Amino acid sequence: MKLVLIIVPTLAFFLFTSPSFAEGENNACGRAEPNQVPQGATIGTVSIVRNQIFDTTKPEEDKLLYRFANRYHVLTKDPTIRSQLLFGPGDEFDQRELQESERLLRQNSYLYDADIYPTCVVGNVVDIEVVTRDVWTLTPGISISRAGGENEFSLDINDSNLLGTGADLRFEYEDDLDRESYAISFSDQQLGSSRIFLGTLYSNNDDGHRAVLTAGRPFFALNTRWSLTGTLVDDERIETLYELGDEVADFRQDTTFISSQYGWSKGLKNGWVRRWTAGAVYDDRQFSDAVSTSLPGAVPEGRKLVYPFIGFQILQDKFEESTNRDQIDRTEDLFLGSNFGATLGWSSEGFGAEQDAMVFNVNAGTSFGSQEKNLVTLNARWNGRLQDDRLRNSVFSTNFRYYRNQSDKRLFFITVSGDWGHNLDLDNPIRLGGDTGLRGYPVRYQNGSSRALITVEQRYFTNWYPFRLFRVGAAVFADAGRTWGDNPVGGPSEGWLSDVGIGLRLGSTRVGSSRVVHIDLAFPLDGDDSIDSVQLSVSGRRSF
Repeated sequence: MKLVLIIVPTLAFFLFTSPSFAEGENNACGRAEPNQVPQGATIGTVSIVRNQIFDTTKPEEDKLLYRFANRYHVLTKDPTIRSQLLFGPGDEFDQRELQESERLLRQNSYLYDADIYPTCVVGNVVDIEVVTRDVWTLTPGISISRAGGENEFSLDINDSNLLGTGADLRFEYEDDLDRESYAISFSDQQLGSSRIFLGTLYSNNDDGHRAVLTAGRPFFALNTRWSLTGTLVDDERIETLYELGDEVADFRQDTTFISSQYGWSKGLKNGWVRRWTAGAVYDDRQFSDAVSTSLPGAVPEGRKLVYPFIGFQILQDKFEESTNRDQIDRTEDLFLGSNFGATLGWSSEGFGAEQDAMVFNVNAGTSFGSQEKNLVTLNARWNGRLQDDRLRNSVFSTNFRYYRNQSDKRLFFITVSGDWGHNLDLDNPIRLGGDTGLRGYPVRYQNGSSRALITVEQRYFTNWYPFRLFRVGAAVFADAGRTWGDNPVGGPSEGWLSDVGIGLRLGSTRVGSSRVVHIDLAFPLDGDDSIDSVQLSVSGRRSF
């Protein structure tokens, strides 16, 4: 997780006349309300209005640097946006499809926001306008983060909207707690303006390498009728076990993972989506001593699972828009419905596996209340294997989130999470520390087979908008958590640990990322004497 310092040149002689803020034809009819569209109306034209990063028609954004950014930023291409819409000319007007198309566009890191609405209504024909705003996506820079007393550093060149096509290309050097690596990655969620995605990554590390290839056609919308996806992973690395934030043992892990699956559905019916999937998995994980290090070895038991599987998912179509909840002054699409999913596979020596096992994964979630006052979300997951007539690597996880909306600028938040493990594989430890929510403690401070974590936070959203580049928020927080059960490295349990702290939040409005920068000062209230009395943490997270 990173704080990105963007390098933007500002030489004045590159500046000529500034481009217009928007490209596309504005519809002279103006915006119409959905209830003004007659039932069964047909869509006429679909106009795409693509807005630049800064609106230079506003005096506060008509600056040298902002005009430079607009001039040398490549706007997202019309086909890139149009190919993601769930409707087109000649289709029957459906307000739900307009709203879902907005959500699909807002998922892209290269767009700050999207708005879709009807305009001209003439008889039984309605025109549609799609309005988007780009962000700066070419980001050569330095990334620095600090959490739990540990630093991470990286240099990268990344364009998350390559030539306006929505493709993502990244070159990166990273030095973190685990390894030093050089990586190149490419991904495109709409390959050639299609519904096909492609993702590749290759990383050359000081302890091995990692290669990933994913491709396919996903369930890209609620009404999608089929999907076909595949994944290939080749990974060699040294994994380290920690106790009280210190390295105590390590092992080498070599992984080959291949999966493919086909999904089918009847689409959205009466507000619900039901999907089935079937596929196969080859999962080979072998372990050995990491002889290149000075730490003692702790080698997990190797396993090779080969299994077909079948899965089922049911999902409710219930979304609402919100602001100032997990982001700062940015449209958020909240899923407030219920969902349930399960997959079941059988690994057999007859398929080439090293052991017979039933592999399972079950998840469910729902929400209660209203975002205007009190909102509660609940999620649970259970996964593992049934092997030799007993559960292996079984983890049951729950998460409770409570939001109390106090005003447009204040929000009270509580989250309670728990993980209960049984017969865990040694390479799947349950950890607790500065990198997993206990902000006043070193990373990977405690280990066990189970953990619990509680966070209470008072959030503040300000109107401060420095340089019109990022929004500012703040938080006062308290964390409490503990681990218990089998510790893979045999260290003692410290019992319940707690901290209090204050934090600054920065939400970028002009750079291609929905991450919120956290700058936290946390004060541990428990733990051993080796812990610093103040922990400074700087990181980028998906949520406030």
